[in-house]
Amino acid sequence: MNRFVAFLRALLFLVVALPIGAATLALLIAGWTATAAMSITPLGVLVLMVFRRAIGLLAAADAALARSLLGIDVRPSPASGGTGYWRRGWAVLTDGGFWRQQVYLVLRMTLGFALAVAELSLIAASLGCLVYPAWYRWSQLRFGPWHVDTLPRSLVLVPLGPVGLAVAVLLTQFFAAFFGRLARALLGGGPPLSLATRRRALAAHASASAIVGLILVLIWALTGRGYVWPEWALLPLALVLSIHGWIELVEERAVLRRARGLAIHAGVAAALVVFLVLTWALTTRGYFWPVWPALGFALTLGIHWAAARSTRLSRRVGVLEQTRAGAVDAQETELRRIERDLHDGAQARLVALGMSLGLAEQKLASDPASAQQLVAEARLGVGEALRELRDLARGIHPPVLSDRGLGAALESLADHSAIPVMVSVRLDERLPDAIETAAYFVAAEALANAAKHSGASHIEIDVRRDAQRLQVTVSDNGTGGANAEGSGLTGLRRRVEALDGTIAVSSPEGGPTNIRAELPCAS
Repeated sequence: MNRFVAFLRALLFLVVALPIGAATLALLIAGWTATAAMSITPLGVLVLMVFRRAIGLLAAADAALARSLLGIDVRPSPASGGTGYWRRGWAVLTDGGFWRQQVYLVLRMTLGFALAVAELSLIAASLGCLVYPAWYRWSQLRFGPWHVDTLPRSLVLVPLGPVGLAVAVLLTQFFAAFFGRLARALLGGGPPLSLATRRRALAAHASASAIVGLILVLIWALTGRGYVWPEWALLPLALVLSIHGWIELVEERAVLRRARGLAIHAGVAAALVVFLVLTWALTTRGYFWPVWPALGFALTLGIHWAAARSTRLSRRVGVLEQTRAGAVDAQETELRRIERDLHDGAQARLVALGMSLGLAEQKLASDPASAQQLVAEARLGVGEALRELRDLARGIHPPVLSDRGLGAALESLADHSAIPVMVSVRLDERLPDAIETAAYFVAAEALANAAKHSGASHIEIDVRRDAQRLQVTVSDNGTGGANAEGSGLTGLRRRVEALDGTIAVSSPEGGPTNIRAELPCAS
C-alpha cells in the first residue's frame, strides 16, 4: 500500500509539470518581453523586479510540491537585495538563484512536460491493453500489415498491460527521483551534488531522451512513415539535453565557473535561438521570424554582461581593500611572531652563550678545566641557537622551496607528517616565488590542521596548473567539521586573496575535508 501511495505521489509530481510548464512558458515570454521593451526606460527595473518575484513564487510553488509529494526539503533562495533603485535591477540580473530557478522551470516545462505526457500515455496504453478484448471491435489498431480485428489477436495484447504498468511504475519513480535531485541542486535545500553524481544524471538524461526518441521513431515507422511528426518531440528533447549538458560543462570548467551566471545565460540563449531557427526551418521557411527573439536574447545578455561587469568591478575593489588590510594585519602579526621567537629563543640563547664565554675567559688562567667545560657548553648552545634560527627561517620561507621548487618542498612536508601523505605535483616549470610560497603554506597549514583535529589516516595533496591558474587541493579522510573561519584558515585565506586567488573549504560532518586554493599564475 505504501509503495502504491509513493507511486501516486511521484506520478502526481510529474503530471503537475503540465500546468507548471504552461505557467512557465507564459511567464518567461511575458517577463523577458516586457523587460526588453522597458529596458531603455526607468520602468525596466520595476518590471525586472516583478518578473524576479514571479519566478521566485513559481519556483517556491514547485518546491512546495516536491516537499509534500516527494519528501524532499527544497527551499528556493530568496531574491538578493540592493540599495538604491538601479542597484536593485543589477542585483536581480546578477542573482544566481534567479537564473538557476529559470533553468529548473525550463527543464520542468520541456523535459517534465514530455515525461508527464509519456507517462500518462504509457499508463493509458497499458490499461487499454488489459481490457482490449472488450473493445477491439470498435478499434482500428494496426501494426503495419497486422490488423488487430479478432478476439485471439486482441488477447495477444493483454500481457502487454501488466508489463507496461510495471515499466510505468519504475520510470515514474526514476523520473521523480531525478527531478528531486534536480530541484535540490538548482533550487537549494541540500548539499551540492558531487561531480560523479552530476555526470550520472547527465548520462541518465541522455539515455532517457534517446529511448523516448527511439520509441517515437519506431512508432512512426510502424504506422505508415508519413509525415515525420517525431521531429517535434525530438527538438524539445534535444533542447533540454543541450541546456543540461552546457550547465554541467560550466560547472566543470574553471574558466566558465568564474562567470557562472553569465555563462549559463549565454548557453541557454544560444540553445533557444538554435531551437527557434530549427523550428523555422521545419515549417514554412518564409519570413525569418527567429531574428526578433534572437535580438531580445542578445539585448538581455548584454544587460546581464554589463551588470555582471559592474558588480564584479565593485566586488573586486571591495576584495582588494579587504585583502590589503588583511595582508597588512597578517604581516604585522608575522613580524610580531618572528620578534617573539627571536627574543625568547635565539636571542636568549645568544645572551646565555655570551655570559658562558665571559665566565670561561675569567677562569681560563685559574681553572682551565672549568673554562673548558664552559666552552663546551657554549658550543652546544651555538648548535641549538642555529637550529632555532633554521626553524624560524623555514617558517618564513623554507630553503628547499627556493632550491628545489614546490614539488620537493611538498615531498619534504609529507616525509615529516605523522599521517601518510600522497603528493601529486604536475608542473612543467617553476612558478613565481610568491605563488610557490602561498601554495606551500596552504599545504602546510592543511596538513597541520589534519594532524591536530581530523583523525584522518590518509591525506592527498594534488597540485596542477592550467594556462591561467595554479590549483592546490588537500584532501583527507577524517571526520570533517573543519571551521573555515578559524584563525589558521583565515590567515591562509588572507595570504591567498592578497595574490588575487581564492580558497574554498568543504568539510561536512563525517568528512571528508577538501581544501582547494586557486592562485593566478599566467605567464
